[in-house]
Amino acid sequence: MSLAAELRSAPPRNAPDPAFDWRRAAYLVHVSRALDELEEKTLVPERKIFYQFSARGHDLAQVLLGTQLTDRHDAICGYYRSRPILLSLGVPIADALGSCMAREGGYSDGRDIGAVFNYPNPSGPSALPMCGGVGAQFTPTAGWAQAVEYRHKVLNDPEWANAIGVALGGDASVATNGFWSALTMATTLSLPMLFYIEDNGYGISVPSHLQTPGSDIAANLRSFCNLHVISGDGTEPAEASALIKEAVGFVRENRAPVLLRLTVPRLEGHSFQDTQTYKSEALVKSEWARDPLPKLREFLVPAECAEGEWNELADLARRDVEAARAEADARVVADCARTTRHVFFDGAMQQQGGQHAEGYTPPNTSDEATPEGQRINMVTAIRRTLESELAINPRVLVFGEDVGPKGGVHAVTLGLQEKFGEERVFDTSLSEEGIIGRSVGMALAGLVPVPEIQFRKYADPATEQLNDCGTMRWRTNNRFAAPIVVRMPIGFFKCGDPWHSQTNEVQFVHSPGWKVAVPSNAEDAVGLLRESLRGNDPVIFFEHRAMLDSTSARRPYPGDDFVLPFGMARAMSEGGAITIVTWGAMVERCMAAAENHSADILDLRTLMPWDRDAVLASVKRTRRCLIVHEDLMTAGFGAEIAAIVAQDCFFDLDVPVTRLAMPDIPSPHNPALMEWALPSIEQIAAKIAELVG
Repeated sequence: MSLAAELRSAPPRNAPDPAFDWRRAAYLVHVSRALDELEEKTLVPERKIFYQFSARGHDLAQVLLGTQLTDRHDAICGYYRSRPILLSLGVPIADALGSCMAREGGYSDGRDIGAVFNYPNPSGPSALPMCGGVGAQFTPTAGWAQAVEYRHKVLNDPEWANAIGVALGGDASVATNGFWSALTMATTLSLPMLFYIEDNGYGISVPSHLQTPGSDIAANLRSFCNLHVISGDGTEPAEASALIKEAVGFVRENRAPVLLRLTVPRLEGHSFQDTQTYKSEALVKSEWARDPLPKLREFLVPAECAEGEWNELADLARRDVEAARAEADARVVADCARTTRHVFFDGAMQQQGGQHAEGYTPPNTSDEATPEGQRINMVTAIRRTLESELAINPRVLVFGEDVGPKGGVHAVTLGLQEKFGEERVFDTSLSEEGIIGRSVGMALAGLVPVPEIQFRKYADPATEQLNDCGTMRWRTNNRFAAPIVVRMPIGFFKCGDPWHSQTNEVQFVHSPGWKVAVPSNAEDAVGLLRESLRGNDPVIFFEHRAMLDSTSARRPYPGDDFVLPFGMARAMSEGGAITIVTWGAMVERCMAAAENHSADILDLRTLMPWDRDAVLASVKRTRRCLIVHEDLMTAGFGAEIAAIVAQDCFFDLDVPVTRLAMPDIPSPHNPALMEWALPSIEQIAAKIAELVG
C-alpha cells in the first residue's frame, strides 16, 4: 500500500496502542499549515471566508494531544484555534474547510462561524459544541467529566470507565469565570478532566501578565489542592509528546484533574485582520524561531523517516487540501427556507445529547388528570413529581445551591437527597455559570440534569451558558442538543426587592431554543414539569414564590402519568364581555378581580410556545382584551401578545388592547411599596369595568 493510501485509510488513532504515530502527526500538521495558507492567500481575499484564525505554532501539540484520545467516550471542547485537534479526531478536511466557507454540510450548514465547531463521533472521541465566548468551554467539559463518572459508577456502565473530558483554552481564557468555576468543580469532585492551556502570551493584543499574575497559570496553581500541574514547551516534539502522554495518562489512571500548560508561539495575528502592530519586530522574529514545524522535521528526519518521505508527507497534505478545497467549493449554500428548522425538536432526532438520542421512550402518559387525595400546595406537587421521575429514571439528577440536606431555600427538594443519595441529588459550588454549564455537559453525555437557580436574578451570571444551551440544536443543525430543565423561582412573596423578586420571563422567551413554563397551580406544575423531564428540549421552569404555598394554587395530585403539552392555555373562567390574558401569580388576582364580570380568563401556563390560537379565538368573541402580568410594562411579554391581537383582531376589537403591569422599576422591598407597584385586584377590577363599560 502506498503512503498516501495508508494515511488516507488510517483510522484517526491507533487504539489501544498509546504510542504516537509520528508520520500521521507530521501529515496532519502539514494539513493544518496548508489550510491556513489557502485561507489567508486565497479564500479570505476572495471573500469566501469571513473569519479566519491561524493555528500556526499551536498545531503540533494539538495534533499530539489528539492522538492520545483513544477512548470512545472521550470528549473535547475547544476554542477558535483548535482546528488541528479536530483533524486528529478524524474531522474530514472538506468539512473543516467547507464549514469555514459557510457552505451546506459541515459543522452547521452555514449557520455558525466556521471556527465554532462540533463533531458528533459515534466511533470515537467527540468534539462537544464549541461556544463563541472565551472561557465558555470549561464548565460544559466539567459536566461531561462528571457524567462520565456517573455513568460508570452509578449506572454501572463499563464503557465509560476510562473516558475523560478535555477543555482547550488559551492563556487569556484562564481569567474567565468559566475557567475558575470548572476548576472548582474538577478539583472538589475529583473529575477526570484535562485543562489544556496553550500559552502564546497574548489574548488578541493583551499580554498575559494582564491576564495572570506572573504570566504563568501553572506556577500559580501548583499549590491548588487535588490538581496535578504540568508545564513545558509545546514546540519541542519530544518534550511536548512526553508531557501530553503524562497528562492524559494521569487523568485516566487517577480519575483526577490535570492542568497542562504548554508554551507555544502565535505565529500569525489573533485573526486574519490582526496585523500585530502591538508586537515588536524582535518579538515576532523570536516567535518564528520557535516554529514547531521545523523542529518536528529535525526530530523525525532521519530518525523516523527519510527526507524524501517527509517531503512526500508535505506534498500529500497539500494535494489533499486542494482536493478538499474543490469539494468544499462545490458545496452549495444551504436552502434559506430551512434556516428556521431545528430551533426545537421537530421529530428529527439529534445525533448526540439527551436521553432521546440514546433510544429513550417515555412511559405511558396522559393529559387527563386523575386526582389523588387532598389538595396539596405547589411545593409538595413539584417535589412529588421530581421524586416520581427520579424513581423511574436513573438518568435524572437534581442539583444546585442548598438543594441537598437543606432541601432548597424554598423546601422543594426536601428529603430527596436522603432518599436518592448524594450522587443524584447534590449541592454545588456557588457559581450559576458552573451550575448551568455543568448541566449542558451532562445532557450532552445523555443524562437529564435538573439544575436549580435559587432566584431569577441569580441566573444573570449564567446568561452565556443559558444562551449557548438554547441555540445548540439550531447552530449545530441538529447534530447536538442539550435538553436540561432549569427550575427557577421568580416574583414577589411577602415583600419584594431588586435581587429576589424579579420575573423578567421575556428574556428567556427572547432566547431561541428555550421552552418557558410559568404554572400558576399545583396541577399544572406537575404536568408541565413531567413533560419537561421527559421531553427533548431545554426548559425554563418558573416556580412563582407567591404561589408555592398559596391556597388558591392548591390542587389534588393529578397522578404519576399526568403531563401537559406546552402551548395550551387553560380557561380559568368563561364569559363574553372581555378576554383577560395572564399567567403566574396574576392568575389569582385576575380571578378575584373578575368575580362580578362575564370574563374569559386565560392562564397561558407557557410563554414559549404560547397559545395564540386560544387568545385570538377568545378576543374575536369578546371583542375586548386585557393583558395582566407582573413583569415590567415596557417590552414585557404582554407587548408581544398585544401586538399579535392588534394585528389579527384589529377589526374585531371594540376598544384598544390594554395592558396592566409593573412600572419600569425593580421590585420595591417595603410591602406597601411593592403592592403599589404590582397590579392589584382593585386596579384590575377597575380596568375591567372601564373596558367593559
